[in-house]
Amino acid sequence: MSGVAANLDPDLVGAVRAWIALDPDPVTRAELEGLLEQGDTATLHERFDRPLTFGTAGLRGIVGGGPGAMNRLVVRRTAAGVVDWVRRKGTDAVARGIVVGRDARHGSAAFARDTIEVASAAGVRVLELDRPLPTPLTAFAVRHFGASAGVVVTASHNPARDNGYKVYDEDGSQVIAPADHEIEAAAARLDDAAPAPAPVHGDVELVAASELIAAYEAAIGDVDGDARGLRVVYTPLHGVGGAVVPSLLEGHGAEVTVVPEQAMPDPDFPTVAFPNPEEPGALDLAIALATRAHADLVVANDPDADRLCVAVPDAGSWRTLSGDELGAILGEERCRRTTGADRLVATTIVSSSMLAGIAASHGVDFATTLTGFKWLGRAGARRHERLVFAYEEALGYAVSEAVADKDGISAALLVCVVAAARAEAGSSLLEALDELELAHGVHLTRQLSFRREGARGHAEIEAVVERLVADPPGTLGGLEVTLVEDLSKGVDGLGPTEGVRLRAGDRVRVVVRPSGTEPKLKAYVEVVAAPVGPDELATSRAESASVLAAVCGDVTKRCDPEA
Repeated sequence: MSGVAANLDPDLVGAVRAWIALDPDPVTRAELEGLLEQGDTATLHERFDRPLTFGTAGLRGIVGGGPGAMNRLVVRRTAAGVVDWVRRKGTDAVARGIVVGRDARHGSAAFARDTIEVASAAGVRVLELDRPLPTPLTAFAVRHFGASAGVVVTASHNPARDNGYKVYDEDGSQVIAPADHEIEAAAARLDDAAPAPAPVHGDVELVAASELIAAYEAAIGDVDGDARGLRVVYTPLHGVGGAVVPSLLEGHGAEVTVVPEQAMPDPDFPTVAFPNPEEPGALDLAIALATRAHADLVVANDPDADRLCVAVPDAGSWRTLSGDELGAILGEERCRRTTGADRLVATTIVSSSMLAGIAASHGVDFATTLTGFKWLGRAGARRHERLVFAYEEALGYAVSEAVADKDGISAALLVCVVAAARAEAGSSLLEALDELELAHGVHLTRQLSFRREGARGHAEIEAVVERLVADPPGTLGGLEVTLVEDLSKGVDGLGPTEGVRLRAGDRVRVVVRPSGTEPKLKAYVEVVAAPVGPDELATSRAESASVLAAVCGDVTKRCDPEA
């Protein structure tokens, strides 16, 4: 042991050495050896004090050594947990097998291969997608093939340094309790061991991407429509959406130009600081190209194409629609074009409340869930209804009954169909928003994010939430706070979750919670105004915007005092 390592906590050193002895990857072994040599106590504690667990969307973390990062040992243990869970379902589940997909991030190919090796060595059938594909196709494939589970290796919109591991149940929805706990418990039983690397054998079948894409496109016929004449600029943000989305839109008549600098998968995401279409600057190249090309619409996916972002022309410039604005437009369309007394639409406790009014106006049932599509995707099944639309404000939409998860592909098609129909009628998506606000009132929303890295940041996030519960503000934006709800106690008949919800009368709602996918504290603010006539709409928006700005200022002071 080096002199530096000798000065470290012996228990920590022992844990690191034990992990290195089991780690099958020479790269992450060397990284941990280097951290020991450098005496990097802070990083080692981050990697070993808080092992990755299933969050809002499965496992997600930095690629590196240790139980608190994404690496081959974590993946092999998690895969063994998935295998144990599938085998406990019975021999039929083993025979139906698991679908394994991946995106094009650093480590994704190796993590998918480890999953396939562990499952096949245990005698579980594997359906392997033959190349990197969008996450919604894995979710679709689980139900399409009648598999008992699915795994997709992806970190979605996270920074380039991250990767993740998402698990689906046989219904094509992301796993929830008790399944996620059973998988974690089975993986934890391997704390002193690791599934031995084994050559792939047994029942492993390659699924041709072309055949899966064709089946998917046929299955999303419930969002078909004509997009002829619509000029679209599209970016996959260096992700895998380019393999599917342009040809899909072109097949429905749209004229699609792909941003060349971002067209091909690149795990380094060289043209964006964060590969998240919500982030400032992420759409700059697309909007610049759309301006030069006189396009009608900018369409963007995140790198695994489960999220969708749209920008539209607005008075000589471009306006990016918020997740809630696009959710209202797509929700109205799905309510309008579907039929049946068993229809349900759903959104989350942090999204705009406008969808409830839209649903009521069409005689469609409405439900609210906790944050994340692992809850939204099951909303219909829990109520024995058809989930015809679901969305969350973070750019996630389920617009087809073919996929029980957020799907930026079918959502891209539907928004193009709606935009084309509007253009044909001499209207626009912005006018669609006007109509919705006239009918249901102005609903302005904004998300605030406060990044906090590492173990210290995690503690700071927890402390902010605890303070808001114990000592909430008396006013928000000059309006008296009338209700404080500790989400860990459960609200609205929903299960407990981390966070707090504040209300100021019937106009202001604020939810503050830790992100389930990134080291961030997030605040979701909504300001609502009663419906007014066309002549008063601009005034109502301006007044609501003023209140929104004041509320956001108050929230920022409580969540980030140094800002």
